[in-house]
Formats: sequence, C-alpha cells, structure tokens
Amino acid sequence: MKIHLTLKSANVKTGPIPVSTSSNETCPDSCPFKAKGCYAKSGPLALHWSKVSNGERGFEWSEFLIQIKSLPNNQIWRHNQAGDLAGIGEEIDADKIFELTAANYGKRGFTYTHKHSGYWNQHLIAQANNRGFTVNMSANSLSHADELADTGCGPVCVVLDSNQNTNTVTPNGRKVVICPATQRDDITCAKCGLCQQARRSVIVGFPAHGTAKKTVSTLVSK
Repeated sequence: MKIHLTLKSANVKTGPIPVSTSSNETCPDSCPFKAKGCYAKSGPLALHWSKVSNGERGFEWSEFLIQIKSLPNNQIWRHNQAGDLAGIGEEIDADKIFELTAANYGKRGFTYTHKHSGYWNQHLIAQANNRGFTVNMSANSLSHADELADTGCGPVCVVLDSNQNTNTVTPNGRKVVICPATQRDDITCAKCGLCQQARRSVIVGFPAHGTAKKTVSTLVSK
C-alpha cells in the first residue's frame, strides 16, 4: 500500500491540519459506499486518491510513520481522508495499527473505519483508542450506530440522510450530535476536535453531502 500525508489540508471542513490518504486497496467491501456514494470518488480528492492508489504519489509505511512522529506535540491530525486502516479488505493489519499508535504518541490523531466486524478487529480498535489514537467506528444507520456502540470498543459516528441537520437520537436513546463543521462555516476539525475525543458520550452524525448525497441518503435509510 501507499500512503500520502498532506501537512496542511486545503479542505474547508478539516481546516489547515495534516491529513493522510491511503490507497484504495485498504477499503473493505463491507462499506456500503464502496461501489457507489463514496465522497472521495468525486472532485479534486478523487484525482489525488487515484494517484496514491496507483503509486504515483505517497510513501512507504515506514516513511509515513517517520512523518507522523515528526509532527508537533499535541497536533491534531486526520488519518485517511480517503481509504481505511492498513490491511487488505476487511482485516486490520495488527502490526501497522500498533506502529501507527506508537508514532502518534503525544499527538491527537483520529480516523474512521468500516473494519469493525469480528472480535479481532474490535480488539485492535479498542487498543488503539486506549493508547491515544482515536478510531471512530463508522455506522450506516442509527440502529447500526447502537450496535457498534454496544461493543464498547470505541467511539461511533454515523452517516445520516442529507436532510438530517439537527441533533437526534438512536433507537436506543443515544444522543447524536451533528458534525459542527457541516453546519457552520467558522467551525473546522482543527477548531472542533469532537471526533478526536475517544471517550465522548455522544455519537457524531454526518449528513450525506456531495454529488452522491441522494444515493447515500437512500443507502443509509434502509
């Protein structure tokens, strides 16, 4: 796999923080947006992701770890604006997530993953969260968010219908807070940091957006 680190993102939602991009082979088939609806398959990010995936851009894993270790202490950064945790398909590469967690020591890294099925993946996610690298489990509906939260191995986020722009609750009564950066132009990941909080009490909701938001809204409503 190849992985690229942009030290200062130009994305208006993340703000000017470091963001990484992993090659598309890391994406699991269990992601309902892999075939259609993935926001990273359109716009400027799609071109960048394609070049990382075919090896035109990016670094070997060992070089990427050096870059993460070199970030300033307390730096918030997002892992995988496109792509998923290291490992082919559904499996998380245990060695790589432990190495990444170690490289992140003293930093405030966070990411999202659809690789959350099975005891071993959930164990690795829990270990990463306990050691300071925040791994949000990505849910595809409010009921799915309850299922993931019940595992207790990490924080949860959920993709919502594009029209869901106010806070809501899951079927089991868990509070869902809509991502502030999707609602206000003056809020970014750099300023907010909610998704980086591994022990938060709320689920973060992301209304479907982008050119495929109608498709995504249909998928998450099932």
